[in-house]
Amino acid sequence: MPITVTATTRRAAVAALLATATLALTSGCHDGVGNKAEDAATAVSPAPTPPSADDGGDPPPGPDGQIACAPEMLRFHAGAMPRRAHRMLLTVTNFSDRPCTFAAQPYPLLRFGDDRQAPLPAIEASEPPAVVSLPPNRTAYALITTSAADGPDGTHHRGRKISQFGVALTPRATPTQVGLDGRAPVRIDPRTATVTYWQPSLAATSKW
Repeated sequence: MPITVTATTRRAAVAALLATATLALTSGCHDGVGNKAEDAATAVSPAPTPPSADDGGDPPPGPDGQIACAPEMLRFHAGAMPRRAHRMLLTVTNFSDRPCTFAAQPYPLLRFGDDRQAPLPAIEASEPPAVVSLPPNRTAYALITTSAADGPDGTHHRGRKISQFGVALTPRATPTQVGLDGRAPVRIDPRTATVTYWQPSLAATSKW
């Protein structure tokens, strides 16, 4: 009988210790009104990361101090020019509320179907007197000569038909795919095609 009493007493003592430990843990995880307390490690917010152009932040300033034009600020259109053979017009409109500039890359980098192909060369004589900048809701233009004369009779390379092409604003940027207005294909020869610098007006493209 003394052995039985001693075992029972020990079991009661162990049960009391367990109850006390459980109560302490419960009190540590809740505040005075029964809400779960925050872990101190997760309550500290991380330091914010400065925005970058890749993360959707502002593009870096251009050489003239203005923001460089970026694809997310612009709306592109392209199509064949009526009554002008072997010519295609590319327009770009700034629909943002900030002015931007093409100072860093003064002509569009165009690719037709193959990203490994070099962009079309620019017509050097088409460089305007001043760098083209785009205020909000204004448009700039670039004329594309889709092929070059192949001989004294004025015949042209036939090339191939395209319904869209890639436009990049900087050498390392992923080209934005621009579809032709009306989806009417245009025949172009990437081997001989060229593009003007960005022009400030439609009239400025007429000589090319």
